[in-house]
Amino acid sequence: MAAIAVSLIPIFVSSADHGQAAGARKAGRAKIKPPASETCDPRKFRIILDVGHTSESQGATSARNDVEFGFNLHLTRLIGERLKSVGFAATRVLVTEGKARASLLKRVGIANAMHADFFLSIHHDSVPDKMLEEWEFEGAKSHFSDRFSGHSLFVSERNPHFAASLAFARLLGRQLKDGGLQYATQYSLPLMGRYRHPLLDKDVGVYRYDGLVVLSQTRSAAVLLEAGSIINRDEEMAMNSPERQELIATAVGAAMRAYCEKR
Repeated sequence: MAAIAVSLIPIFVSSADHGQAAGARKAGRAKIKPPASETCDPRKFRIILDVGHTSESQGATSARNDVEFGFNLHLTRLIGERLKSVGFAATRVLVTEGKARASLLKRVGIANAMHADFFLSIHHDSVPDKMLEEWEFEGAKSHFSDRFSGHSLFVSERNPHFAASLAFARLLGRQLKDGGLQYATQYSLPLMGRYRHPLLDKDVGVYRYDGLVVLSQTRSAAVLLEAGSIINRDEEMAMNSPERQELIATAVGAAMRAYCEKR
C-alpha cells in the first residue's frame, strides 16, 4: 500500500515480558449510555489508536499474501488524521514491537499510563484455518475464503467502561451501515467454534469478546474494529482502495464526534 504523510506522533516501544496479567474482575451488565456526568472537550480528549499486531507478529495473511499489520498501520494513520481534522487534537497512534502476548500487555500498559479517555484498536479480518481454500496468486501458493465479508466491532463486558464502549461501537456501526457497508455475520454462528461470540447489536454488528486483553484490561472505554476481511479476495481489493479507507476513517470521526457530544 502507498504510504501517506501524517501529522500524528506515533508512540514506538520495545516489547517486554510482563508475564501473565492478573485476571480482570467480573463486571455486571451496565446501561448503554456514556456517563452523563462526564464531559468531553475534543481538544483534550485523549484517544489512543492502537495499530493491531506488530512487525514481528504481523497478524493474518491476506488472499494475496500481504500481512495484516501493513493494512492496520495504513488505516490507523488515516483515522488519526481524520480525528485530528474534526478537532480531536490529542489523538495518538500507538505502534508497538515484539511478539503477540508481550506486545498486547505493553500497549495496554502505555494506554493506561497515558490516562487515555478512549482506546480504539484497528485490525483486518480473516477466518479460521479450516475454512481456507487454496489458490495461486502471481505464481505463489495462497489461501483465500470468499465465504464471508464485512467489518465487525468488539467490546468486552470486563472493561470498566463497558456501557461507554458499547455506546461508541453502536455509533460507529451505524455510521458504517449508513455508508453502505455490511457487517460480518459469521461470529454468531456455531461453525466459528472458539471464535464464536455473542451478538449484542444485530442491526450494526457489535459483538462481545470478553477475553481480548486490549479491551478487558484498558482502564478507558475500548473498542476493537475489524475493518474488513482481507482473506476475501474481493474485499481485500476494496480494503486497499482509498475510497473504502476514507469511508471508514470518516465514519470513525463522525462516531467520535457524536460520542463526545453525548457525554
